[in-house]
Amino acid sequence: MTLDPVHFDGIAQLAGRISQRVDATDHDSFAETVFEEFLDPLMQDGRRVIEPLDEVQRRRVDTEDAALQEAPFSTQHGLDSGTINPTTFTNGLVLDVAQAAMASVPSDLELHRARSVVTTVHSNDATVDCGEDDWTMFDRGYSRGRIIQAPRVNRYEEAVVHALSLYLAEAKHAQMQSAVVDDLLILDGPIYPKGLLVWSDRHPELADLLVEEKLPRRVVAAYIDLVEEFAERGVPLIGFVKNSGSKAIIQAVREAERAPWVDDSAFFTRVLERTDDDGETVTGDLTYTNWFVSRGGVDQPMSTDGDALGIDRERDVEDYEVTFFCVFDPRKEQLYRIEAPAVFTRDEELREALTMQVLRDVAHEKGPPMAVAKADELARISREEKAALGRAIEEQLDAERDRSYDEERWGLVT
Repeated sequence: MTLDPVHFDGIAQLAGRISQRVDATDHDSFAETVFEEFLDPLMQDGRRVIEPLDEVQRRRVDTEDAALQEAPFSTQHGLDSGTINPTTFTNGLVLDVAQAAMASVPSDLELHRARSVVTTVHSNDATVDCGEDDWTMFDRGYSRGRIIQAPRVNRYEEAVVHALSLYLAEAKHAQMQSAVVDDLLILDGPIYPKGLLVWSDRHPELADLLVEEKLPRRVVAAYIDLVEEFAERGVPLIGFVKNSGSKAIIQAVREAERAPWVDDSAFFTRVLERTDDDGETVTGDLTYTNWFVSRGGVDQPMSTDGDALGIDRERDVEDYEVTFFCVFDPRKEQLYRIEAPAVFTRDEELREALTMQVLRDVAHEKGPPMAVAKADELARISREEKAALGRAIEEQLDAERDRSYDEERWGLVT
């Protein structure tokens, strides 16, 4: 314990002084104004960056009623990918390892056993080339692994190996297992690799990778192929985003008005949260929005006026646009963003079925859908496993991990 009571109270009092200088009483009314008047459509630089698929509206459903309704899709599959986190070694290599897994409801133990593992390696030594063209099978053929060589960069090596491992493992595992999905596939996260697409806004060197290097585009192409395959089969594909960092709405609003929210999630939380006369959150209903088309920020490359990084698309470009709606669960005060390619949500009946499936699952699970939670559990690599894998990789590479003082101090490396 490093804080004495007097220190604790002093810190709390500082926060109290901050709160006296922040007036949030007008945030609710402004959120109402933005939602009802700005989003049909929301313009930025002459473009429609947000546009409703139907009318702008908020809806609510009794949580118990939603949990007890029959599932619109009799089976659901979830997909997730987890990594050991980027690691730098004393021989100059930087690598990350990702494993992707698919789960099903009802359960399929053989499906749950399968993995796609991608190890991405970065080296500034021009003589080093660790990439492999083919997958190697293991675990009696249930799983497969592959090594890829990351494009060379002068900075952001860890971000590069992380994004390439994570998204390539996820997309390729989804393609490998796609035939088992009959009704609905739910990605744990967005429908496109936004952690990679955001490179265009982070640094010129990263932006150049998206334009000049084949490997990042191959990763994005894998997601485009996934959308095309599921659209051809008539099986919907959605993404369940638990922590959306999108700022497309507030950035557009700020060009005309003062927007007090940090990101779009904070705005939608303000719009959807309901309170009683005492200011307490009303917890009996899930609240949710209509579906919107999103063409701003990292969604722009897949919009009708985006070029998808120059990747060929077989369908009408409108089919690939990102559409989404938001649902707020007051029991845990959590906002979720659910995405889907427009090819699935333009149909009103299918759009409503997808909405009701998500609401049922969130109400029943008090969190993400069971298929997503199962996939997350399968793909997650625990802290202990990360440490053990780190030691095993050290032995294989005959090199040690670079250890910082903070890692040793806080026990992040064992």
